[in-house]
Amino acid sequence: MLAKRIIPCLDVKDGRTVKGVNFVSLQDAGDPVELAWEYSRQGADELVFLDITATHEHRKTIIELVKSVARQINIPFTIGGGIHSIADADLLLNAGADKISINSAAVKSPVLIEQLASAFGKQFVVVAIDTKQVNNLNLVHLSGGQIATEVQTEDWIKEAEARGAGEILLTSMDHDGTKTGFDCALLKKVNNSISIPLIASGGAGNEQHFIDVFQQSNVAAALAASVFHYGTIAIPQLKNKLRAHQIEVR
Repeated sequence: MLAKRIIPCLDVKDGRTVKGVNFVSLQDAGDPVELAWEYSRQGADELVFLDITATHEHRKTIIELVKSVARQINIPFTIGGGIHSIADADLLLNAGADKISINSAAVKSPVLIEQLASAFGKQFVVVAIDTKQVNNLNLVHLSGGQIATEVQTEDWIKEAEARGAGEILLTSMDHDGTKTGFDCALLKKVNNSISIPLIASGGAGNEQHFIDVFQQSNVAAALAASVFHYGTIAIPQLKNKLRAHQIEVR
């Protein structure tokens, strides 16, 4: 069995790391460069950097900030926000990305997944999906969760895999920032329906929530933000706790 991954996420707005609840009421959570260095030092398995307003503001990811972060870390680095083409992805690759994350652009133009997978390899392409329950249906939301679609989340995940996604990063908007735990039921259902790695996101509040998500849904990785940013959970202690529950980590 592959070791489970622990992934801190830097949601970046105006050059600062931010965090909210259910994608709103954003608060400052620190300098992304300093946080990136600290997570690399603590033993995070990967780092995700999401420029959360790039798509909404119709602009590209902040390349210079990405370069500054990349210089501070020695772990795999995934970057998302405002990626609409092979040229956009190439810029980020040259700035230090190991993978790129696409969200709204992929929903609007699914062929982008195929283009990126063909140009750079499937392992380079992470399809991020923001999902929220509406009338008992899990629906995909775009532009940092601001725009609801009629696309059902599970259908879109299967299409993304078929088109060449190397990984799925699934964020539950209903759980995001609530610190009540991951949406293990949805994650298990999705994970059982695909053959590529699934990264769980949204809801981490304590170490038990990480144990639960790995034991109950068997996802490949768990991503969190505020519990790491504000020091609620330290990654070395979290990994020790997971090992104590026979969950293999790096």
